[in-house]
Amino acid sequence: MKLTPKLVIFDVDGVLVDVRGSFHRSIVDTIHFFTGRRVTYAEIHQWKNRTGYNDDWRLTTDWIASLRVEVPYAEVKSRFEKFYWGTKGHPGNVLRERWLVTHKRLERWSRRADLALFTGRTRKELHHTLDGREAHHLFQRAVTMDDVSKGKPDPEGLRLLLDGRSPKQAVFLGDSLDDALAAKRASVPFFGILPYGSEAHRVRAARLHELGALAVLHNVTELEKFWE
Repeated sequence: MKLTPKLVIFDVDGVLVDVRGSFHRSIVDTIHFFTGRRVTYAEIHQWKNRTGYNDDWRLTTDWIASLRVEVPYAEVKSRFEKFYWGTKGHPGNVLRERWLVTHKRLERWSRRADLALFTGRTRKELHHTLDGREAHHLFQRAVTMDDVSKGKPDPEGLRLLLDGRSPKQAVFLGDSLDDALAAKRASVPFFGILPYGSEAHRVRAARLHELGALAVLHNVTELEKFWE
């Protein structure tokens, strides 16, 4: 199977950037703050194996509620943000993020096709990460949660990025059920990205195939095997 996409769309978290130490760590820290319980990273993937949890604040709020502690969404979000961004004297978990693809490779890809981002992050979160890699110029366009009225799994963001192009001229790479559902609803070819041997791969790979993934890759660089 070979593809010749004119537009390559990436999810960010878990695809281009390792967020186990940032967003996932902030989920763990926030739940511990409100409940005293130290949940595991494996449990995060059990929650991520459901649709509707592209929003980590919503996931964390509902998880806390499942532990019989009722905390308003806004309060959970506020505390989560403190763990993620840090406070005076306490560095934030955002400093633990790590890119999964080199700047050089992204530059090479950008000469072959237009690159774009479709993420559940806020614009502030995305810009901070792109600034750290000086990668803004590599992506023609980005859609964040601030740019849509409905987040994933709604296909609104993908349709904005297509901007009138045929969906068959694009490909979308993501790691969640919501990514796969958004791609399916927009008729955009989809590749799942789940690290080999990971808990995420164990719990989600089969479902991504069921939702129409052309393949489930172990890392984003394996796209080149299919890119003609």
